[in-house]
Amino acid sequence: MNLKVHDRFEETFTVSDHIYEGFISMFRDKNPLHTDERFAIEQGFNGRVMHGNILNGFLSYFIGECLPVKNVIIHTQSIQFKNPIYLNNKVFFEGVVTNIFESVNAIEFKFSFKNEQLKEVAKGKIQIGLLI
Repeated sequence: MNLKVHDRFEETFTVSDHIYEGFISMFRDKNPLHTDERFAIEQGFNGRVMHGNILNGFLSYFIGECLPVKNVIIHTQSIQFKNPIYLNNKVFFEGVVTNIFESVNAIEFKFSFKNEQLKEVAKGKIQIGLLI
């Protein structure tokens, strides 16, 4: 196993128009908070709030493409959305290995996403299994 407790990973993602439109096209979530600028502002936001599950896509990319091991599967994940993100925002991802369960080939991470002002927008845990 190439990972150790306290190993830290960082990535930067941008919530581009391509990602936003792709999410709506694929999942058809047209909630006005995400699609109607005026509605979102009336609700107290700075503009259309991006779908929180876009962050889950970034998390999937991290697990599947950024780790030094590729033979993995997600067992469980939890995420708490703390603050909104908006179109063209950069989000900074940090993941830290918190536990390794060698008896069952599993690794647990804590992760967070922060916006450009370094304010936390989401945090959570994810456990992956190493496939043999």
